[in-house]
Amino acid sequence: MNIKKFDTKTLDLILQKMITTVSTSKDEIFRIGEQCRKDHETLTEELREVKHLVIKTIEEGDKLDIQTRFARKRLSEVSMHFKDYTEAEVRDAYEKAHQLQMDLSMNRQIEKQLRDRRDDIERRLLGVSETIERAESLVSQISVVMNYLTSDLKQMGEIIEDARMKQEFGLKIIEAQEEERKRLSREIHDGPAQMMANVMMRSDLIERVYNERGGDEAIIEIKSLKKMVRSALYEVRRIIYDLRPMALDDLGLVPTLKKYLQTIEEYHSTTKIKFANVGEEVRLPPQYEVALFRLIQESVTNALKHANTNEIIVKMEINKTRVVVIVKDNGKGFDIREKKAESFGIIGMRERVELLEGQISIDSSIGKGTIVIIQIPLSL
Repeated sequence: MNIKKFDTKTLDLILQKMITTVSTSKDEIFRIGEQCRKDHETLTEELREVKHLVIKTIEEGDKLDIQTRFARKRLSEVSMHFKDYTEAEVRDAYEKAHQLQMDLSMNRQIEKQLRDRRDDIERRLLGVSETIERAESLVSQISVVMNYLTSDLKQMGEIIEDARMKQEFGLKIIEAQEEERKRLSREIHDGPAQMMANVMMRSDLIERVYNERGGDEAIIEIKSLKKMVRSALYEVRRIIYDLRPMALDDLGLVPTLKKYLQTIEEYHSTTKIKFANVGEEVRLPPQYEVALFRLIQESVTNALKHANTNEIIVKMEINKTRVVVIVKDNGKGFDIREKKAESFGIIGMRERVELLEGQISIDSSIGKGTIVIIQIPLSL
């Protein structure tokens, strides 16, 4: 079926339905996350109480163990010198030893039940924590999708008139979204989720070390645990920045870019990323800040993924009439005349720039790196 004309109103209707569906899904995921947080608080409090009971039971068991040994010794003495004790004294020694032995057995059984309960709660806490992380990640991703659906994609629908191009571009968007979900899923599974699982295991180890070797060695394990938690926190923050830095709305484009590029440089330790703002540090309209951030993010990401570069330079100038961005790398370069499947990212960049009535030029050649120049007109 060859479609030559496409009604943009139909696309708007489809987009509105998509927005409604995505918004409903976001609310549902948020509710799931909030319920998991409540469950996490309840389980944490229960775990605290169970651990207290375990310690208390162990202390009582230690006392009973000492009392039982003394009672057995007393019973042994009475048995050896049976004639020197009255019948009441013999019976009392036997009953005390028997009762203490029963109390000790009951104590050991309660201790085992409490330990099993503690381990079960910790496993449930781990599962709830992973669910909370996934919910937060999904909410962040859906927010990005919502922003794209309500702004960029709607404007793109008004510009693109060819139905075949719209269909192809829509499929590319879906593919890119699915690839991003897969990447985030792998990063969360291999990063924060694994680290949090290790944290739970190390917390059990700390308890055993404290009980068996004392406080000094337990402190050493706690310091190691802190490093692990710090690494998990860094991974979570990096993923959040990769989606959309929250500081973009609060601080503006320039401070957010500085932090974002610093974070990316720390993660890609083999590549030096330099940022310079040679213009005015002023706030721009939200749609400009989002678009410029995405354009720079895409340029830097392309250089890191495909250019095999060890240095990226990002320069930006904001004045009253325009914004100029230059992203330069010293990588392997490419033939700009050769079209590849990966060039979808460049197509998206061109579309963003055209929506802002700007210009973008990409200069690259094999072995000589790549320079991306973006110019966006302003009237501040």
